[in-house]
Amino acid sequence: MENRYILGIESSCDETAASIVKNGCEIVSNVVASQIESHKRFGGVVPEIASRHHVEQVTLVIEEALAQANMKPEDLDAVAVTEGPGLVGALLIGINAAKAFAFANGLPLIGVHHIAGHIYANALMQPMEFPLLALVVSGGHTELVFMKEHGSFELIGETRDDAAGEAYDKVARVLNIQYPGGPHIDRMAHESDEAVKFPRVWLEEDSYDFSFSGLKSAVINYKHNAEQRGIEVNPLHVAKGFQDSVVEVLTAKTLRATRQFNVKQVIAAGGVSANKGLRKSLEETFANEGIPFYVPPLKLCTDNAAMIAAAGTFMFEAGNRSDMAMNGRPGMELVSWHK
Repeated sequence: MENRYILGIESSCDETAASIVKNGCEIVSNVVASQIESHKRFGGVVPEIASRHHVEQVTLVIEEALAQANMKPEDLDAVAVTEGPGLVGALLIGINAAKAFAFANGLPLIGVHHIAGHIYANALMQPMEFPLLALVVSGGHTELVFMKEHGSFELIGETRDDAAGEAYDKVARVLNIQYPGGPHIDRMAHESDEAVKFPRVWLEEDSYDFSFSGLKSAVINYKHNAEQRGIEVNPLHVAKGFQDSVVEVLTAKTLRATRQFNVKQVIAAGGVSANKGLRKSLEETFANEGIPFYVPPLKLCTDNAAMIAAAGTFMFEAGNRSDMAMNGRPGMELVSWHK
């Protein structure tokens, strides 16, 4: 097969990233400019600030990705960019940079769904074997996706309210933990040998959907009730109790879906898949089940452009192309691209 080199661009939230990937599975360069320090004092991402940072960084990260790869635009086969979902202002900056680059260099343009990118981060580590089940857990998404083949996405479960990552950040705020809250709660949960007992939200008996809003409310109520009674709240015990609940529900539903759909492989994707408690639970569960389980290294769990380039490569091979009318789609749905 002729080698394919795809430039990926990602700007859906608070990371400005560019990457060049070879054949959808080999990272040639990967550059990420993070904005966490800028948003930390606000306790979350401020869209206007995120957009301004993207404007400042996007050309620089593209140039750096080319420099690290020691490549020129004419060495590339296509440009892949996050089309949605995400913050509309942030998306538009990456999209317009990708359009300009593609137009100036006569390259095809490919619009990639952000969650497809997270799923295809796994292709950068090992071949994807079908049928497979993907557990997607991030700040805005908690989903179970069944894939029969490349580019085939069947959503079998999704969050009905707060995604897991949102719940982590909201609970962190309640505990006065700085943004981003997820890594801090994960660390605190591992430091505690005692946990507050919080509910597990299973929903209907046969449902693969998720709900974390009630769990978040249970944490808030626990803290308020304790304070009203003059009882000292131990943040470590709360963090462990909260994380135990999230991890148990995510693991149990993924396992049940794995058995029902008879998959060959289970993968995790998204920022929350960097969580050590969740990774350990999934690894142990599927080792006992005898089903291969994979999760990308931490740097590929959070937003990056290598995953966009990887997904873009498989879309390119399937004949997918976008045109210069591409717009940012903040509510973009994950649909199959296979022909």
